[in-house]
Amino acid sequence: MKRYNSLSEVRQDLANGTTTCRQLVHYYLDNIERKKYLNAYLEVFADEALAKADEVDQKLANGTAGRLAGMVLGLKDVLAYKGHSLQSSSKILTGFKSLFTATAVQRLLDEDAIVIGRQNCDEFAMGASNETSAFGPALNEADPTRVPGGSSGGSAVAVQADLCLASIGSDTGGSVRQPAAFCGVIGLKPTYSRISRYGLIAYASSFDQIGPITRSIDDAALLLEVMAGPDEYDSTASQREVPAYSSLLENSSERKFRIGYISDTLENEGLDPEIREAVQSAIQNLREDGHTVEPVDFHYLDYIVPTYYILTTAEASSNLSRFDGVKYGYRSADATDLLSMYKKSRAEGFGHEVQKRIMLGTFVLSADYYDAYYTKAQKVRRIIKEKTEELLEQFDFLIMPTTPTTAFPLGGNLTDPLAIYLGDIFTVQASLAGVPAISVPVGSDKNGLPIGLQILTKSFAETKLLAFSKSVTEKISTTA
Repeated sequence: MKRYNSLSEVRQDLANGTTTCRQLVHYYLDNIERKKYLNAYLEVFADEALAKADEVDQKLANGTAGRLAGMVLGLKDVLAYKGHSLQSSSKILTGFKSLFTATAVQRLLDEDAIVIGRQNCDEFAMGASNETSAFGPALNEADPTRVPGGSSGGSAVAVQADLCLASIGSDTGGSVRQPAAFCGVIGLKPTYSRISRYGLIAYASSFDQIGPITRSIDDAALLLEVMAGPDEYDSTASQREVPAYSSLLENSSERKFRIGYISDTLENEGLDPEIREAVQSAIQNLREDGHTVEPVDFHYLDYIVPTYYILTTAEASSNLSRFDGVKYGYRSADATDLLSMYKKSRAEGFGHEVQKRIMLGTFVLSADYYDAYYTKAQKVRRIIKEKTEELLEQFDFLIMPTTPTTAFPLGGNLTDPLAIYLGDIFTVQASLAGVPAISVPVGSDKNGLPIGLQILTKSFAETKLLAFSKSVTEKISTTA
């Protein structure tokens, strides 16, 4: 069976009888087994996926199939799916099965998507390389000695390696966009609140957002359209009407935009020269297409990463307090009393990176340091948000590299935690500001490792973002 790059290709073959949903599922199951070494999946729902495929095939025959019939996808191991294991790639949730299904996942199922398995990720979505997973790292198919990025590393690899058509990940500070860039696929972080977070294991609640990882803009648009919208179970979900993103993707090549590129990102001394060259080439192509592309200054780049980590670790400290060995999940066998049960269960159940972030978050929330760190970081976040919004009033889009480097070697940054934190330097701005952002592939370096271009726009302007991104990717594919 051929490799499909979009649901429209799948639906065409389903319609002409070239394939069936059952055959599709078998194809992906075979690929998963053949590429098991990539460690993209923690669990595969083979029998269930095949049964769902038979059901969807029948619906297709009856003309009653949903909009996602033929879409075989995987879920990052932070999304609740009733009756299925949910561990956030952590030992502390050993044996836990979800009692309900996340709103976003349920909406996908209602449109006849086929969920094939749960995917590896950094523990509790804390990491940028998938190396903090209790189940070992996922591997980048472009070079298995390198990381796939994170925290949605397994989800990006699964799409990259043709182990599913699309994945659903979560993005706190770049956890969909960064692995998408490392793996040469498309990763979308919607506007904060566009998709309900009900059923998403929380890392940092004021940042977390569910987002799709795909091989086509059309699929990203359709998945967003299905998952987005108000939710009675999540009071923070936006009440705004959901546009028909998938039918509003007309080629925007005729429309000329005003685009700003943040000069600080291209002048950053940590930026890989080949990434700089790829982004500059994209800028030149946009100018040749008639767009106005201008450099802009953003003098807060150095404050983005520290602000992000102060706030997210503070929220993580609070969110992860519920995992205590009492109610569910892992409980230490060496506990002798209540206090030792708490201490040992959390010390043995959480990995090093998660423990580190909990401790840092607890510190910045402590009475003596709350105003010096947490309050100040909230003020800086407000400034970053306002300055980003000011730029987006002047420009239709902001563009910049998704990452400062291509995929780095396994273990390469573990000895220098600051290096891996600084890997988020370009993705965190959109997260702090709450605006939508997408990473699209713009080529590869001399080693064949993918390079990503990031595009930001105003809150709730995903229609324009997706249409423009489609024209960008089409231009790149024709000039490649």
